Order: sequence, then C-alpha cells, then structure tokens
Amino acid sequence: MPAGRKPSLLLVPLHALLLTFLITLLGFAVSLLLGIVGCILYTERSGNQLSLALAYRLIALPAAGVVAVVALIITLSIETRRYRHDKALARIEAAES
Repeated sequence: MPAGRKPSLLLVPLHALLLTFLITLLGFAVSLLLGIVGCILYTERSGNQLSLALAYRLIALPAAGVVAVVALIITLSIETRRYRHDKALARIEAAES
C-alpha cells in the first residue's frame, strides 16, 4: 500500500470480482481449448461427425462455472486478508507519527 493511502473496505469486493472475472475468462479459454482437442480426438477415433457445440456446452461452460466459484472464494479471502493487513499497517504508521 502506498504511503498516505488508507485501505478501503469497498475495494475488497471490487478487486475480488475483477480478479474472479479474469481468472474465469482464462479458465474458460483453457477448458474450451482442451474441449475442442478432446472432441477432435473423439471424432477421429469413433468416426462420428465433429460437433464443437459440445465442447462449449458440456466442457467449457461447466468448467468455467467451477473455476468462477473457486476463484471468487479464494480472491475474497486473499483480498480480505490484504485489507486487514493494510489496515493494521496504517494503524501502526499512525501510532508512530
């Protein structure tokens, strides 16, 4: 935390939601890539027609949902811990002045 700035409790959920959104996008992209590769491998082995809609519906969206829930829980805990740490440091800094 830069000197002279007080920690704000309102920024905790904002940071957590922003990080959750970015992590969810990354998780969706990775799971979609793996889903497409898996669909291609499956269709080559089975001889069925390729349907990439299955990669979206059955693999990428559920995986992104799980990633979003886990990321939100983790980022909220990290941001809350950081807020409490910054608040304690601000109190110590104010007591020294």
